[in-house]
Amino acid sequence: MKTIALTSETMRRGSLALVNATHPFAPESKPKCLPITPGSSEILLESRAASCMRVLIGSINGWDKIVPVSGYRSAAEQRRIYENSLLENGPEFTRKFVAPPGCSEHETGLAIDLAEQSSEIDYICPSFPGKGICQTLRDTASLYGFIQRYTEAKENITGIACEPWHFRFVGYPHAIIMNQLHLCLEEYISYLRQFPWGCNPLQFTASGRTIEIYWASGFGEIGLPDTHLAEVSGTNAGGHVITLWQ
Repeated sequence: MKTIALTSETMRRGSLALVNATHPFAPESKPKCLPITPGSSEILLESRAASCMRVLIGSINGWDKIVPVSGYRSAAEQRRIYENSLLENGPEFTRKFVAPPGCSEHETGLAIDLAEQSSEIDYICPSFPGKGICQTLRDTASLYGFIQRYTEAKENITGIACEPWHFRFVGYPHAIIMNQLHLCLEEYISYLRQFPWGCNPLQFTASGRTIEIYWASGFGEIGLPDTHLAEVSGTNAGGHVITLWQ
């Protein structure tokens, strides 16, 4: 048996951390990031998310057709983008498409905006249509831990207009489960609360292997079986998600 400490600090970190207008992100430090594009350091993502996105784009032979536009942003950069959008586009547009500083997923390093290759690319609302190579990436993304974060159907929940270009890393198998159940991240975190640690888990089976998912509220130490690969993610929403691979 191995033990892991669940703290207020770990609750704010992890691939399932919820960041929105009611759950602001307060990083203690910059996440460990890696570049997305081979040979370029301009667009960064949290290291595991970056590795998965590189493999995803490579798996569909998309490097000559898909352009990473924006990944990790510091709080200062997010503030600059937000204030510039208010000046250039007005408050209504900005409310729909640009999160206030401290409320943007880009500050976690887990979100990326992608564009279809073009001579002109809009930084705030890049074109990423629902066809061709772009749709192929969208259809494949969950296998590599990514979801399209903001859809039209969930706008009343997320508070953000549909952004076909914005992808968020939540990890495997969470991205697949969210797609299967048609849940956005806010809904998924609420859904997981019905599988408390020590009770019956949410189970996911793939390739003959069972994965168990639990919700852990509160803080303190919990014991995890040595025989299982385990991942613990904070949610920034009052609890942790524990994922065990049998």
